[in-house]
Amino acid sequence: MLNVAIIGGGPAGLTAGLYTTRGGIKDVVLFEKGMPGGQITGSSEIENYPGVAEIKSGLDFMEPWQEQCFRFGLKREMADVRQITKEGEHFVIHYDVDSKVEAKSVILATGGRPRKMGIAGEEQYWGKGISTCATCDGFFHKDKEVVVIGGGDTALEEAIYLTKMCSKVTLVHRRDEFRGAPITLEHARANPKIEFLTPYAPIEVKGNDKKATSVVLENTKTKEQKEIEFSGLFIFVGYEVNTQVLKQDNGSMLCASEDNGSIIVDLAMKTNIKGLFAAGDIRINAPKQVVCAAGDGAAAALSAIAYLDSLH
Repeated sequence: MLNVAIIGGGPAGLTAGLYTTRGGIKDVVLFEKGMPGGQITGSSEIENYPGVAEIKSGLDFMEPWQEQCFRFGLKREMADVRQITKEGEHFVIHYDVDSKVEAKSVILATGGRPRKMGIAGEEQYWGKGISTCATCDGFFHKDKEVVVIGGGDTALEEAIYLTKMCSKVTLVHRRDEFRGAPITLEHARANPKIEFLTPYAPIEVKGNDKKATSVVLENTKTKEQKEIEFSGLFIFVGYEVNTQVLKQDNGSMLCASEDNGSIIVDLAMKTNIKGLFAAGDIRINAPKQVVCAAGDGAAAALSAIAYLDSLH
């Protein structure tokens, strides 16, 4: 019987492991099917984490987290968690083919991933001129021209944000109509640095040996093609949270979630199920920043410690 099962080894999961074990909790296991570190390990440069002045790759940035988080007794199980169920007062972690273990509490930190476009050149240049985070990478394109792909609130908001440092933002959407809120669209259209290009869909990303340099677009009505050069390409075509493990045999979710799958939590990272906590990009209104995910992990750990104390 584990005291805490942490599902996911990104910044939120690792921080949760650090805070629970350093808080004196025994029998804490982190389940991660790959190398701990999370999605941020794929980032080429990180320079906005407080207290870390040196610019590092995501892989180098996350390396000391592992040593520190495992120093206080956190155990790691390299396993693929398939499902989390609840039997009575305890949770059951089903992993790999037919293995399972019980836990008094669970911190879910499985994160998510930006949806990709699925076009030629995208995989080759992912993280090399292609980004899904204006806050993270906008500064690298200061006084340069960038392209934003998408038609929802996130694409509109990030395009507006990029105008703070970029000389021009070309916003590309496959339809003439936008899915974003009317007021956000109004603000974007009123911004002189944003050029709207519709109805165009990206069909290929091109580049040199180092990074992406242009995108080929096709008019969805006339099939006319054009190629736009850029300093950076920002993709906002959706975000998929990794909540599959919460799906029960009857098709329901173990805890409350929004329509897009994001887990509903309060400020203490508590779900509507006692003993179940969610942290990081998987929760509602997640800023999708490393520093925020780490804060979530700490909050979830403190809540888990308080919950375990209440059981006694």
